[in-house]
Amino acid sequence: MASLLLESGFSLTEDPSAADIIVLNTCGFIAPAKEEAIRAILEAADRKPPGGACRFVVVAGCLAQRYPDEILEEFPEVDAVVGTRGYADIPWVIGCLSDAARKGGGVLPAADRIRHVPAGDSLAHLGAARRPSTPVYAYLKVSEGCSNRCAYCAIPGIRGDHVSRPMDDLIAEAVRLAGIGTRELVLVAQDTTRYGLDLSGRRLLPDLVRRLAAIPGILRIRLMYAYADGVDDALIDLFRTEPKLARYLDLPIQHASDPILGRMNRRDTRHSLEALLHRLRRDVPGIVLRTTVLVGFPGETEQDMDVLLSFLRAIRFDRLGCFVFSPEEGTPAAAMEPKVPESVAESRYHRVMALQQAISAASLRRRVGTVESVLIESVSDDGIFYLGRTSGEAPEIDPLLHVAATSEPLAAGQLVRVRWVDASDYDLTGVTVDDEPAESPDPPADPPRAADPGLPAADSVPAGME
Repeated sequence: MASLLLESGFSLTEDPSAADIIVLNTCGFIAPAKEEAIRAILEAADRKPPGGACRFVVVAGCLAQRYPDEILEEFPEVDAVVGTRGYADIPWVIGCLSDAARKGGGVLPAADRIRHVPAGDSLAHLGAARRPSTPVYAYLKVSEGCSNRCAYCAIPGIRGDHVSRPMDDLIAEAVRLAGIGTRELVLVAQDTTRYGLDLSGRRLLPDLVRRLAAIPGILRIRLMYAYADGVDDALIDLFRTEPKLARYLDLPIQHASDPILGRMNRRDTRHSLEALLHRLRRDVPGIVLRTTVLVGFPGETEQDMDVLLSFLRAIRFDRLGCFVFSPEEGTPAAAMEPKVPESVAESRYHRVMALQQAISAASLRRRVGTVESVLIESVSDDGIFYLGRTSGEAPEIDPLLHVAATSEPLAAGQLVRVRWVDASDYDLTGVTVDDEPAESPDPPADPPRAADPGLPAADSVPAGME
């Protein structure tokens, strides 16, 4: 949307108080995201007269797609809603608002507020020659929508069924991004491993990664949001053979108890997940595994929770995120019984995160003294350290690492060798190693997977976390 507006003659500002048009791109997936979006709408509304100079507030994205009429009814300050398939029309929407306001003597008549939730091409806006706000990495969306139909998930109802982008379009976008300085491509979709099934009848993600890796200037490619049943022999072999593919895989398992996985309409079992994860660790030395789990799902018992904690303790994911179940209207899980009390679900969340904190701290301590390739992104707020990531850290969801330059100043987009000298629960600090130049990202050393005496028992919780 930003790129299309710039092409139409608009200018962008990072300061909402200086804007005469505010466009909010929202999430409507789970309750906390919806609450955050509503707070943002209220903040934007406060910037309209008489308190501010904003002329129009436009709400776009998933919340607008899911609740367009409710937004217009509950928030009279909102001048337009734009659904997920209307992004490409954002200049037209704002042009219509401006024309209507001009005819209304500078005030937009209530009858001219816009509800733009088209049912057209879900990929149309993805062809825009965008300029990401992130100078070193960029997300490359390989497909839209999802056909997996997990019982708790509202995404298919918002985004529709899975649709892959043509591979040539993705290559063209990646070439443009490399030309403006992007060094890492983060491949995203609701299910990246499904890419290509609707185009050719087979999974084309390995083919896509190989073509992306051949683009000059791209140093690293990262895969997010994979489904376990889509991690096949071809993809595992790609991790082993393609040096530009980060030895990192985001594989949301959601749970490890077979009864809960079944109620969630997931296709995995504890046994199939264990087999895949052990194979990844065996066949791709040094791979960093990230997952997401969901606690408090209807019907989840203490026995199910014990199974999950035991699984996490045994597998020792390098990265982990945890969510508390949110009953989303229109999904099968919203009507499921018995409900797990909110206080119980919150307690289970804290038990998972306490266990993962100990696992993360132990993993980071093992990296002290090793040397890894770090892609520099920026300078820390205090101006003392550079901030960057190895192939083992994804943007935004994993911590940035602190790097001290021992000689020459560093630049964003530079790949340097760093020796780690200190670790905390979630952070690493290191110094550059000038006599070991880096030409391509290295996978982190494969840490030992034996039980760590510093980890809490699966059924224990550190003091203060009850």
